[in-house]
Amino acid sequence: MKGGAEIADDLILSVVMGSRAYGLETDTSDTDRRGVFVAPTAAFWRLDKPATHRDGPLPEQFSWEVERFCVLALDANPTVLECLWSPIVELITPAGRQLRDLRGAFVSAKAQQSFAGYADAQFRRLDPAAPKWKQAMHMVRLLLSGLHLMRYGEPLVDMGPYREQLLAIKRGEVPWAEVDGWRAALSAELAATPSVLPAAPDRERVEEFLFGVRKENL
Repeated sequence: MKGGAEIADDLILSVVMGSRAYGLETDTSDTDRRGVFVAPTAAFWRLDKPATHRDGPLPEQFSWEVERFCVLALDANPTVLECLWSPIVELITPAGRQLRDLRGAFVSAKAQQSFAGYADAQFRRLDPAAPKWKQAMHMVRLLLSGLHLMRYGEPLVDMGPYREQLLAIKRGEVPWAEVDGWRAALSAELAATPSVLPAAPDRERVEEFLFGVRKENL
């Protein structure tokens, strides 16, 4: 990582997410890091199993153990899927490269519901009388990402084409009625768009990858 930052030696992949990956950064933006680590295989033989995730060691850093990451990705978790397409990769090992190369095996038509569901959950938490504008921005961003995934087979991480519109929402410069109208239109479009994705993820390929990682770390 840059600047001599500490790197956990069990990480196989570390990427930057959040505003810097989305192309929505400002002068005050944090650097959000997400990673994948591999616990020693023998650690799973004990009664106390290895952690499935952890915070740190850097500020705004969160990592998943590789098996947990794969399970979430197979379930079309938007945050996890987008990590596989982050344009800013700070650390990648051969195993991490295999994981990135495998990303097409994780996506499936179930993402249509998962992206819509996560956006809807954010919408339900918003108060129209006093919206949290940053949350509203990410609600719209998530729908844009999911719609791109349905059409082209990969989520839209870099929001460059929508940067000014999304940052205007974040600054509270767009009336709530307009934001809600955009949300509703995108939600309807996402529900109606035919998916180019397979009906189910390629679980067999993912398990082969995981088996190889466990064998290598035995």
